[in-house]
Amino acid sequence: MFTHAIVRPPGLNFADGLTTFKGEPPDFHKALAQHEAYCAALERCGLELVRLRADPKYPDSTFVEDVAVVTNRLAILTRPGAATRAGEVESMREPLQRFFPAIHRISAPGTLDGGDVCQAGGRFFIGISQRTNEEGAVQVASFLREAGYASSLIDIRNLKSLLHLKSGLAWLVENQLVVVDELLAIPALRGYQVIRAAPEEAYAANCVSVNHHVLIPAGFPQLREQLANRGLNPLEADTSEFRKMDGGLSCLSLRF
Repeated sequence: MFTHAIVRPPGLNFADGLTTFKGEPPDFHKALAQHEAYCAALERCGLELVRLRADPKYPDSTFVEDVAVVTNRLAILTRPGAATRAGEVESMREPLQRFFPAIHRISAPGTLDGGDVCQAGGRFFIGISQRTNEEGAVQVASFLREAGYASSLIDIRNLKSLLHLKSGLAWLVENQLVVVDELLAIPALRGYQVIRAAPEEAYAANCVSVNHHVLIPAGFPQLREQLANRGLNPLEADTSEFRKMDGGLSCLSLRF
């Protein structure tokens, strides 16, 4: 059960962040309203929010998940794979110190984005991606092992459709995973009960289990129905403007 989440709203220059999207840029005011609705959904799930101020120095900083990995046993400050995001990390130290007296940190030459780290109970799946290199993945696996967690490394560098591992993978409860087609054959995922996100709904694979609900992006009825049929209480949140910046539901908060 989660009790807290750290969030940061988008800044006025949100559209200046990193993205592969080629269409119309995000609408700031719409993004701000969507972020507030997302925060309300987290509160509905019983979480107390730590609300950080928007940081105009870093247009991607609303995606707080990438700069830290948090569990109920430890916190790790990351070293983002995009150089423009490096300055976001230190500002997360003070909020985390309120809850975690000892904080680990990824060091060079390792790089790690939190979006590549998926917890599934006592095991973590760690993606090696265009943002997270092997050294960073090994470092976080070592920190997790010291805290009593097992981990598996999954190389997704050849899967161009996935920015981060959690772009296509989410753990729900017990042994249930939401998985996109590109990851179905990954050996590390064998033995889990797979909920397939159809290709046309692949974006929705980045969903978030929060206490007795599963937050899913709005507009993906097939996955919503699958979750509802399993009694997993899907709760929709519109993330259309964050999708334009290659972001999803999990990116917008640190939950612990």
